[in-house]
Amino acid sequence: MAGAIIENMSTKKLCIVGGILLVFQIIAFLVGGLIAPGPTTAVSYLSVKCVDVRKNHHKTKWLMPWGPNQCDRIRDIEEAIPREIEANDIVFSVHIPLPTMEMSPWFQFMLFILQLDIAFKLNNQIRENAEVSMDVSLAYRDDTFAEWTEMAHERVPRKLKCTFTSPKTPEHEGRYYECDVLPFMEIGSVAHKYYLLNIRLPVNEKKKINVGIGEIKDIRLVGIHQNGGFTKVWFAMKTFLTPSIFIIMVWYWRRITMMSRPPVLLEKVIFALGISMTFINIPVEWFSIGFDWTWMLLFGDIRQGIFYAMLLSFWIIFCGEHMMDQHERNHIAGYWKQVGPIAVGSFCLFIFDMCERGVQLTNPFYSIWTTDVGTELAMAFIIVAGICLCLYFLFLCFMVFQVFRNISGKQSSLPAMSKVRRLHYEGLIFRFKFLMLITLACAAMTVIFFIVSQVTEGHWKWGGVTVQVNSAFFTGIYGMWNLYVFALMFLYAPSHKNYGDDQSNGDLGVHSGEELQLTTTITHVDGPTEIYKLTRKEAQE
Repeated sequence: MAGAIIENMSTKKLCIVGGILLVFQIIAFLVGGLIAPGPTTAVSYLSVKCVDVRKNHHKTKWLMPWGPNQCDRIRDIEEAIPREIEANDIVFSVHIPLPTMEMSPWFQFMLFILQLDIAFKLNNQIRENAEVSMDVSLAYRDDTFAEWTEMAHERVPRKLKCTFTSPKTPEHEGRYYECDVLPFMEIGSVAHKYYLLNIRLPVNEKKKINVGIGEIKDIRLVGIHQNGGFTKVWFAMKTFLTPSIFIIMVWYWRRITMMSRPPVLLEKVIFALGISMTFINIPVEWFSIGFDWTWMLLFGDIRQGIFYAMLLSFWIIFCGEHMMDQHERNHIAGYWKQVGPIAVGSFCLFIFDMCERGVQLTNPFYSIWTTDVGTELAMAFIIVAGICLCLYFLFLCFMVFQVFRNISGKQSSLPAMSKVRRLHYEGLIFRFKFLMLITLACAAMTVIFFIVSQVTEGHWKWGGVTVQVNSAFFTGIYGMWNLYVFALMFLYAPSHKNYGDDQSNGDLGVHSGEELQLTTTITHVDGPTEIYKLTRKEAQE
């Protein structure tokens, strides 16, 4: 009778395998903590106020904040009044990156948030539900002497959320409002060395455009991009893990096809989990170094979504296949109540991502949160996905409870067995419970390290050693789930250890009645796992 490798493996060998996996897990954390730099870098930019008095502003030239071709600039808004410079003639110019620096494809993406410095004036206060409308142009070039090439030109509306903590009296004029930061721009690739932003705040009193938004003194941007050093470490990990998971996946499926029976549902789901892990591992990001693929962020989100949906489905089916009645087992249709919330939640998050990053492929300044309709739509998708996630975990907790209760009930059959056979099945039950606890530990570690990475400063210093906590979180958790999938495919692959009738019943001192009690409806010589048989409920129960 053949079962899974985990059932025919001695405790000593199981501990050795666990120790090896633990060593690789520690290495995954150390790679991110000691070798890789922080995952991202934030750079602050202060716009330069340029003057452009030409009628057709945008079509003629780009305004540079510094350099040999820098624009005609003013220090502050008060300087524009004696020079009779109108608001429509002022252009806020930002060069990315800072002087003497270059952007690199290794940075992978650029995310910008906007901060407006707005001064309080009695005759120009921020009205309720005020909206600032910006005319934004984005250009790029790869040589300091080349001409700028337009990349995007959009009207960018943003709602202001500002408070003024001091009394609104004449003596407090000039103090700044406290305004929330605003989402501004996201680009899924960094294919060029230099970028230039020209931001205008056109005023049209008849159409109420940029009226009642206060006196904007400065525009500040914070640019966030991935560190090149972290990108190289991340790519190296994906390149190493891809063949590792692919090889074990091929080996796992080959062992299943060598069996005299068709694959059972649990084996198919483990194989599908391996495929989804391989899909997320494939280092297609290498191509982003040479190609301007702005869709890589969206593609990465889709790959992660497929893996996590498959992982959640596996947990449900794994529990169900060790609990459900014989006539309901081994059919995906029997899990529609549990898998349904996963499908609905994943679909909602996919639509939300398409409404955000999908639109950003053509308009990098777009944000679904900038309009009331978009905000309500986004919140609806997130709430539905959250409800589905809660329902899923309720189902999962109930099924885990049922599995352990089922196992406890089956353990009442063990005292009637011989000592050797009883110890054998007690070991199988222990290993099943152990795998359940390892799954819980992996999920708990993911949550704990995420919380730690959010509340810490990003790095710890122990003597002369600096540990990058955020990088360790990314590489460690990524390595952990790869090791988890690797262990599943290895330990739950069919074992080729077969015991003849005389050996299994005679040498172990087992009576035929004991075997029939545990495998009464299993007829395949190399059928499902012994835990699978042991923990099932007979149809007559």
